[in-house]
Amino acid sequence: MHNSLQDKKITIIGLGLIGGSLARALNEKLGIKDITAINRSQESIDIAINDGTIARGFKDLNDFVFNSDIIFICTPVKRTLEYIDLLAEKVSPHCIITDVGSTKSEILNHVNKMSNPPVFIGGHPMAGTEQIGYTASFSHLFENAYYILTPGISTTDSALELMTEIITGIAATPVILSADEHDKITGCISHVPHVISSALVNMVKNMDTPNGYMKQLAAGGFKDITRIASSSPEMWENIILSNKEKIKGILQCYVEVLHNFIIYIDNDDKKSIFDFFDCAKNYRNTFSNTKKGSITPNYEIIIDVKDEPGVIGEIATILGENGINIKNINISNSREFEEGCLKVTLTKMENVNISFDILTSKGYKVFKN
Repeated sequence: MHNSLQDKKITIIGLGLIGGSLARALNEKLGIKDITAINRSQESIDIAINDGTIARGFKDLNDFVFNSDIIFICTPVKRTLEYIDLLAEKVSPHCIITDVGSTKSEILNHVNKMSNPPVFIGGHPMAGTEQIGYTASFSHLFENAYYILTPGISTTDSALELMTEIITGIAATPVILSADEHDKITGCISHVPHVISSALVNMVKNMDTPNGYMKQLAAGGFKDITRIASSSPEMWENIILSNKEKIKGILQCYVEVLHNFIIYIDNDDKKSIFDFFDCAKNYRNTFSNTKKGSITPNYEIIIDVKDEPGVIGEIATILGENGINIKNINISNSREFEEGCLKVTLTKMENVNISFDILTSKGYKVFKN
């Protein structure tokens, strides 16, 4: 670590989930205390000052911001472009401006076309939750998450080195990509899945019976695969329009996959139907469980228990006595594709393995989700 890293002057513009978590991580993991926040909500600024995460906060740009060493713009893409224009001529030549947006080409093209662009590096921490706002932020959000960096024409080697060091310091994994590569990849693995998730929910809403049985029974697998439909509509409107050409092409590919599957059904083509699921299963099983992506994973175990008084308290006590923090615990009423009835959501992947071993040793039948 740079000896001077703790002395860096940082500004966070947008003190929401990502901006707040960045401020917390920079403070707690790297010991950076000179953090200025710009945010529309004074309430979030006050909370962040009172809990010691930031040194100061304002609603408007000022000299504290312009004299920063690094500025993280943590706002929707359209607002990010506006902030870049406002900052470009006022920051010092050594100041690094970066963002956290889910699309990169629009922003990089904007900066690259400027007559005198600031030192800019596109950024995208592939981590998050369905929650929003500073109160939902936490310092370990980026642990083991990929953090994409997309250099532009004004990116210097020293700036890229410093950003890489900071990302490593908050326990994330830096990956350097071109803006075009980034947008194609995230379009496939994040943007289109959010469209599909919301489409599935809207399909059920439109096809539900008058008594609402579909919604009542929509638990288990359906609830899991549509979890991300609960994300911020404002954020996703920005993302879709910012990456619309890539997303359109990917959706056309997806529609073709569905069209072909309908043909398999019409032709009673058993082999193609089997191969469709078999190919997906085999490829899915090669995915890594050790890194976070842009769609936040659930760290869960499923426990096969009898419906008896005190069983939930018993499980919670065993895990609590072993230092396992439980994020959520609930009974699954729709279990067509689940091995047990008690679902326990944990905060870390390592706790899944520890909990599995502990409960198995106690005689419980446990499954990793």
